[in-house]
Amino acid sequence: MGRKRNDGRGRMGGRGPGVPNRVTSSVRTWLSEFVNNNRELIESDFKKMQPKDRVQVFERLLQYVLPKQAAVEAQIDFNALTEAQIDDIISSINETITDETIQ
Repeated sequence: MGRKRNDGRGRMGGRGPGVPNRVTSSVRTWLSEFVNNNRELIESDFKKMQPKDRVQVFERLLQYVLPKQAAVEAQIDFNALTEAQIDDIISSINETITDETIQ
């Protein structure tokens, strides 16, 4: 027996959970092939741009390659820590800073 309209369970029909969108996947495939087939032209056009425009395009392209960094926040109750724990945290921070400075 089929569902009745307005039964309170949401929309009827449509894609089921876990089923990929065919249009999106075909567009992605087409774009990927387009970029791969025109790579030399895209690179030569990129080199002809003004430096300001080149940086803007590069910045826009990076968002598709690199994940955005989320802010990390830590809330530590230093009154609940022992002196040894605080010393360990300070040592760890100093080692991290030293390692980053050397690289």
